[in-house]
Amino acid sequence: MAGNPDLDRDAAITRSLLGWGVVAGPFYLVVGLVLAITRAGFDLTQHALSLLTLGDLGWLQRTNLILTGLMAIAAAVGILRAIRNGRGLAMGVLVIVYGVGLILAAVFPPDPVAGFPPGSEGGEFSVSGILHLLFGAIGFIAVAAAAFAHAAWSRSIGAPRRALVSAILGAVVLLAFGGGVALSPSPTGILLIWIAVLAQFVWLALASAHIYAWSPHPLRNASTTRGSSQPG
Repeated sequence: MAGNPDLDRDAAITRSLLGWGVVAGPFYLVVGLVLAITRAGFDLTQHALSLLTLGDLGWLQRTNLILTGLMAIAAAVGILRAIRNGRGLAMGVLVIVYGVGLILAAVFPPDPVAGFPPGSEGGEFSVSGILHLLFGAIGFIAVAAAAFAHAAWSRSIGAPRRALVSAILGAVVLLAFGGGVALSPSPTGILLIWIAVLAQFVWLALASAHIYAWSPHPLRNASTTRGSSQPG
């Protein structure tokens, strides 16, 4: 049976990929919070969500990280398909780095801390723990840089308010992550890490939705004027 001649399959695929950037954050946070409140010994005020990768049920959080990373990579491919210039390339590659960082953070879990998993005294240092921190840092830096690239692209298409929001979120990611690392494992440090995590997912969702709306509509007879419905 012949397909719809008015359907632009490339545009439909691009928009479908971008949609995963909106889904990634809520998916990660909902699954992570459910695990956090159901795992014995886990304290949201004392422990980062990445510690949920440890213990007998650690595979659940590792799966959460991997799936979230794959969603981010899918969104990055959508960005590369939608914006075929230098800023689009920068954004897409940086978000791919971010997604790969999430996956590698699952492959290399952190070291235990005092009290989690239950019975742990903490103070351990392993290659896996160091790599987990390294890949996490690379991911945060990459997504912040992607936010700045999106800000520059938004200015270039006449969307200054979106540019400002992206620049602010990119700065929040960097500052909160840096402060969280410096003050870890105190409650203030954990709070700052949470702020960085939330800011990165908010940016990914907003940027993906922005580029989704800016991209051509899959139906050729629909309005395809890029940016026509995008206020600054």
